[in-house]
This record gives sequence, structure tokens and C-alpha cells, in this order.
Amino acid sequence: MIERIETGARSSKIVKHRGVAYITGQVGEGATIQDQTRECLSRLDALLIKAGSSREKMLRATIWLADMADFDGLNEVWNAWVPEGHAPARACGEAKLARAELKVEIIVDAACDE
Repeated sequence: MIERIETGARSSKIVKHRGVAYITGQVGEGATIQDQTRECLSRLDALLIKAGSSREKMLRATIWLADMADFDGLNEVWNAWVPEGHAPARACGEAKLARAELKVEIIVDAACDE
């Protein structure tokens, strides 16, 4: 069974299937990469809980940065957020994001309650 949570015309915030929650890309507001990353991760926390999951159950993260020069700033916040011993498989690359002021977008897949 496929369960869709907070479904809109274009996408669902969460899609659950066979014990995996696929969480749509999250962005954050703020002037710095650290500010935007913190808000993005806060939004992911809320969606992980809504999906019946948690940071400890993350399987994979895909991170898009508008500028790879922000890689260290992203990792400063990311490393403090990920529970020790529970780092997901991760990819990080540079991409043009939906709005010029955005610096980061993070997409997460996580194991969840069925």
C-alpha cells in the first residue's frame, strides 16, 4: 500500500511505501547557510515524526547546494544534527535552486512504521 501525506497538486510532503518514508525536499529561510540549514533540518524533524520515523532511521539524504563554497557551513550544522552512529548514505552536489535566495535543499528517505 502507498500512503501519501500532505498531498498537493504538485507533490506530497511524504510518501510511505513498504516501510520507507520518502520526504520531499526541504529548504529554509535565513541569511547564512547555517541559518537555512538549521531551519531546513527543523522542518525535516517534523516531517520525520509525522511519517513515524526519526533521525536515527534515515537511510539516505540528498543535499543540493546553490554554491559548493557553502559545503563546510552546511556540514557544521549537519554534523551536529545527525545522531552519532546513525549517519545516512549521503550525496551532496551543486544545483540551481527554485529561488535565488535559497542556499540549500535536503531530501531524506527514512525507515518508518508501516
